[in-house]
Amino acid sequence: MKYYIIAGEASGDLHGSNLMKSIKKLDHSTQFRVWGGDLMEKESDGNLVKHYRNLDFVGFTEVVANLRTILGNIKNCKKDIKAYQPDVLVLIDYPGFNLRIAKWAKKQGLRVVYYISPQVWAWNSARVHKMKKIIDKMLVILPFEQEFYAKYDYEVDFVGHPLLDAIDTYPDSTSFFQENQIEVERQIIALLPGSRGQEIRNIFSTMLPIIPLFPNYQFVLAAAPSIPKEVYQKYIADFNKTQSQKNQPLIDLKIVYNQTYQVLKNAHAAVVASGTATLETGLFQVPQVVCYKGSWVSYQIAIRIVNITYISLVNLIMKKEVVKELIQNDFTTNNLSRELKAILETSKRQEIASEYKKLRQQLGGGGASDRAAKAIFEQGLLRQKE
Repeated sequence: MKYYIIAGEASGDLHGSNLMKSIKKLDHSTQFRVWGGDLMEKESDGNLVKHYRNLDFVGFTEVVANLRTILGNIKNCKKDIKAYQPDVLVLIDYPGFNLRIAKWAKKQGLRVVYYISPQVWAWNSARVHKMKKIIDKMLVILPFEQEFYAKYDYEVDFVGHPLLDAIDTYPDSTSFFQENQIEVERQIIALLPGSRGQEIRNIFSTMLPIIPLFPNYQFVLAAAPSIPKEVYQKYIADFNKTQSQKNQPLIDLKIVYNQTYQVLKNAHAAVVASGTATLETGLFQVPQVVCYKGSWVSYQIAIRIVNITYISLVNLIMKKEVVKELIQNDFTTNNLSRELKAILETSKRQEIASEYKKLRQQLGGGGASDRAAKAIFEQGLLRQKE
């Protein structure tokens, strides 16, 4: 069967690639055409239409500023899907784009499966009524989502979280320290400032000043594949220039690409931008401080329409503050330094570790990609019978 899969960010690329592996086990005549990243491109044998690095728009003002490009991408996507005529259209998260595609695809008579639900429980629950009409099968990965959709008489499938499989099967590396010139003796504090350019601008510069405050630790940046190394180096160089003018210590920050899980496997603590990375960090049992900062306008709009108490997936799933969140004006170097010191203390670390174990239990066990693949394959079979 022919599958057209759309993911718009790094986490979607990871989950999409694992989904594709599972689909191949069920369907030996599989053909893929995808929007995603390097991982999905590999699984599709090079049939990548557009890389997610070119879909890098987040926040209200940023979307408005790039509206022409976004609309152009949507138009080209529709044209490409129509030419390809897939048996199943699989949409992975990325709701601003994918819900528009779903509405159009349903009118075309295509089978539409949504894998990893849009966060309508956070932003605009009224959209559920429209989603019921345009999506043939919704596959959710968070335990509270099935209950949420039931309130709207919308039957969805909880398949579990695919991160469990990705993390539990991730191999260790004996060469990680040597190939990245990381010291074995000093404990690592990981920095994960996000995967989008706008996140790097708003978050990374506030992370850097904490590095000289923790001289007994080494800091390692888990770089986003879509962000060139020169971008990070420019921020580091600018910070070191200021440090030099003040006769303060310069920082040495190791930048590691395509080894985020190795960084987390070996990290003693982490500072993480809100997103899927907060859950990944929790599943690796790493104490963390979660942070986020957007443009002033985007933040003012968000606080008026967001329906959730927390921004990190760890806290959302556990329905309480397991890890500290520093958002917008609270995200300062002083606050970050204080909270980082706290999670380096033994008692706090033990408390977080206990909650992380409960978090894993909430996520439904392994096999999410296989369960999702089975549901998608069945939708393809239904399409062929029509």
